[in-house]
Amino acid sequence: MTRFYDLDEANALVPELRARCERLREQREDLVAIRDELEIREASPEGAAANAGSSGGTLPDEDDDIRRLRLRMRGLVDQMQAEVVWLDERSVQLRDIPSGLLDVAALVSGRQVWLCWRLGEDRFDHWHELSTGFAGRRPIAELA
Repeated sequence: MTRFYDLDEANALVPELRARCERLREQREDLVAIRDELEIREASPEGAAANAGSSGGTLPDEDDDIRRLRLRMRGLVDQMQAEVVWLDERSVQLRDIPSGLLDVAALVSGRQVWLCWRLGEDRFDHWHELSTGFAGRRPIAELA
């Protein structure tokens, strides 16, 4: 069930949203870096030999570094999923991790709109129609 926020309720969430978006962004950056490192290691002659015949699982002779990288990736994915679950439980729509773009539903004169926030902003100062997304973002002052 979608929760509808008023502006005060949405703004009260901003400190927690900021912390969670910063963590998600850092976790994503770490995940990308580990993925790149894993690709390099697996492409090396040692990594290729250790993974020969592997279907994605770990082999007894698999390189310890490769195994550690895979475990670290799994841990990061689990952490990111926990952050997304927290947002979902509050009906906060995560739109983009790198920019920390989020939307929350609001009702204005009986119609649903999105209150829009992104990392670096102090409060929910923008909104947009359901159909327009970020490109249709307008100042809250225009919502009245």
